Amino acid sequence: MSARDHLSISNAGGIGSTDTGGQRPQWTPDRETPVDRDLVEAAQRGDQAAFVDLVRSRGDRLFAIAYRILRDVDRAEDALQDALVIAWRDLPDLRDPDRFDAWTHRLLTNVCIAEAGRERRRIANLHVLPFDDPAAPDDLLTLADRDQLDRGFRRLSADERALLVLRHYVGYEPSEIADLLGLPAGTIRSRLHHAHRAMRAALDADARTAAVGGTSA
Repeated sequence: MSARDHLSISNAGGIGSTDTGGQRPQWTPDRETPVDRDLVEAAQRGDQAAFVDLVRSRGDRLFAIAYRILRDVDRAEDALQDALVIAWRDLPDLRDPDRFDAWTHRLLTNVCIAEAGRERRRIANLHVLPFDDPAAPDDLLTLADRDQLDRGFRRLSADERALLVLRHYVGYEPSEIADLLGLPAGTIRSRLHHAHRAMRAALDADARTAAVGGTSA
């Protein structure tokens, strides 16, 4: 069963309840199916039912992105709700309906980074998520590795986590991330490089701590 039981839009245009039931979010790392342009255009005209259909078709994916950045179910739900409120409000200004997914990913990423800035490093009682790197098939993770990996991921800044999620989970190329965030491609490549180095440094630090019998933060 999906981790997100439902998303609803209230009569006032706000986001209604979301419910994970305390479960892990479920997803696949593949790209989403193309967005239904007719639904986007209908939602732009104020059709709430069309927007609800869009949210239901994209909700699990969006929640997974938020969860991977924030590492906390409740905060991810709050961030997603905030992002959807903004999306509903600003959707009429979206010039290209085919860009709906990229547009919502950008909104959600910005909301998550802002949320992380308000409450840094809150430790949640969550199961670990693997760090998927399609460019490194020889770096496959065992179940035993995942706790260490999650601890390493938590050491990163929200901006670093966001970049790694967009690159390795959503599957965007650096040039696409640059377009998404409105930054030069060279800047994104540099930041991704530093994020990868930070992740490996965090893993190395955790391994050294484990080697002397301690526990990492």
